[in-house]
Amino acid sequence: MGFLVGLILGSFSASATTIAAFSKMTVEDSKKILPAGYYPSWLDWLNLELTKIWPYVDEAASELIRNSLEPVLEQYKSLVLDSLKFSKLTLGTVAPQFTGITIIENKGRDGITMELELQWDGNPSIILDIQTKLGVSLPIQVKNVAFTGVFRLIFKPLTDQFPCFGAVSYSLRHKKKLDFTLKIVGGEISSVPGISDAIEETIHYAIEDTLIWPARKVVPIILVIIGGDFYYLELKTVGTLEVKLVQARGLTNKDVIGKSDPYAVLYVRPLHDRMKTSKTINNDLNPIWNEHYEIYRVQKSELIGCVQIPLKDLVPGKVKDIWLNLVKDLEIQRDNKLRGQVHLELLYFPNGMDSGFSNPFAPRTFSMTSLEKALKNEANGIDDTTSDGASNHRKKDVIIRGVLSVTVLSAEDLPATDLIGKADPYVVLQMKKAETKNKTRVVTDSLNPAWNQTFDFVVEDGLHEMLILEIWDHDTFGKDYMGRCIMTLTRVIIEGEFSDSFPLEGAKSGVVNLHLKWTPQPIYRDS
Repeated sequence: MGFLVGLILGSFSASATTIAAFSKMTVEDSKKILPAGYYPSWLDWLNLELTKIWPYVDEAASELIRNSLEPVLEQYKSLVLDSLKFSKLTLGTVAPQFTGITIIENKGRDGITMELELQWDGNPSIILDIQTKLGVSLPIQVKNVAFTGVFRLIFKPLTDQFPCFGAVSYSLRHKKKLDFTLKIVGGEISSVPGISDAIEETIHYAIEDTLIWPARKVVPIILVIIGGDFYYLELKTVGTLEVKLVQARGLTNKDVIGKSDPYAVLYVRPLHDRMKTSKTINNDLNPIWNEHYEIYRVQKSELIGCVQIPLKDLVPGKVKDIWLNLVKDLEIQRDNKLRGQVHLELLYFPNGMDSGFSNPFAPRTFSMTSLEKALKNEANGIDDTTSDGASNHRKKDVIIRGVLSVTVLSAEDLPATDLIGKADPYVVLQMKKAETKNKTRVVTDSLNPAWNQTFDFVVEDGLHEMLILEIWDHDTFGKDYMGRCIMTLTRVIIEGEFSDSFPLEGAKSGVVNLHLKWTPQPIYRDS
């Protein structure tokens, strides 16, 4: 029986490895492996028909594209540009080529979703008339356009009127490549510093914010539909994501002398005015932030690593405390090199969700957060809504003050530091922001010490405070570091009281067992 199971497991493992390898293949990889005969003939037919009608598409679409793009480019133009308009726009004589078509299965029957992979190495004739803030007018030619991406078309709602769908929404599901060159008509673009970067930035940001999924454009097909218009198909804000960047550890060193100076950039969509950037921690590969972000432009820096969190994995109203491994490129699934980890706390609030749930994240301006409202209501015994159910927006400045009681129960499986395989451990407790410290007694000759000591800390700003516990080995002529654990007060503020075990950072083994209790004493001031 054991041999049979081994064969089955071996066969399953080999199949799983093969399937995993194929799942990571790109379209380009498959084209190198599979001959053209494996691709459906209707792709060839579709490309042939598109080539035939392309001159008419060019004539019909050029004016439409110009009228649609000009307001968008104007909205996203760089700070150095005063205006940006098309003086000429034609799509040229080279038609795009479809390289793949997929129908996305929908759970419901209210629409059809189609994705088309497209490649275009075109010869459009595009001239932009730009005017800088200094009053300089320049004609800029856009040349050598190369684009590869996946467009998503959604035919929705389905109707009993021809053509059987009320509207079509289009979006760029995945932008694989967008390259182009810029040239001043009758001159060199390099002769005007900053213009090339400003135009490229404008074009890329406009595409990112208006076409990249989940953004989409909705084109009504049947103008009059029973039951209303197509507003519900447009992209709308559905909630608020609160993020606390806690810390990182084991980062890759990018400096030749000393250590890296890491900072973090957070975004849902990569637009500079919507990116949130942490402060820089100098010369530290294990930085601690515990902060919210200020929005400003990202400076040129060397990437240490990045992470991505699917928002669909977040449970509304519940804090997700997570450590994530950093990768060099989110698009490369086979990258297993260790570049460090980052610690985040995430909380998602859909629009309209009952704000009675405690929101533990507060901006440093101390404006009212959900947690502060909840604590305020609890203290006053009132509901923070008006008689008609609307929120009461009378603002107060609130500092979440309280007493944190930490009981250091015990530790287990600590690393040995003495020659005889033992240690004399004790714990140092520190509130990072307040810089208050306490420590336990020393337990001699033990790798599984029990302390059962309780310490009370008066906390003036609970939402931005951190508890750091370090375990040290006591020696007559010094001390040896054994590991630490770092935690925000988010969980104890929400739960009020809990016991848990925390693994030690910077140690081969070991956990520390703690009991934490929070006694709130909020302070309110009229703003």
